[in-house]
Amino acid sequence: MKINDVILRTVTKIVVFIILTFGVELFLAGHHNPGGGFIGGLVLSSAFVLLYLVHDIETVQKGIPWDYKKIAALGVFLAVGTGVGSVLFGAEFLTQTASHFDLPVFGSTELSTILLFEAGVALTVVGVVVTIILSISEDV
Repeated sequence: MKINDVILRTVTKIVVFIILTFGVELFLAGHHNPGGGFIGGLVLSSAFVLLYLVHDIETVQKGIPWDYKKIAALGVFLAVGTGVGSVLFGAEFLTQTASHFDLPVFGSTELSTILLFEAGVALTVVGVVVTIILSISEDV
């Protein structure tokens, strides 16, 4: 007997959008306020885990055909790459730099290399958490 979970599936569409938006906001606020790549990655991965809980794995894999192990590896490569990049420019490992840019829509905006490092951390966390959850679900 199949359970009728129309309300759960409908609410999940809205909640996943809210969780993803909040995760991106936490990620972007990380270098000036509490938040950052780790907590942003945890919140983002919770949205994917919710999708896997509500729908079956095959359905979500059709919609989001990502290999989360490769996403975790890309995140580690990006985080380490920012450190190696600073060494290539003659600074110490993981030294950050920031500058102000005049962007067409946003005006004067500060961009820093810590954003790339935090993106690597976020991708690593999302990849590892979802891979662990999927591995646990295979055993059940």
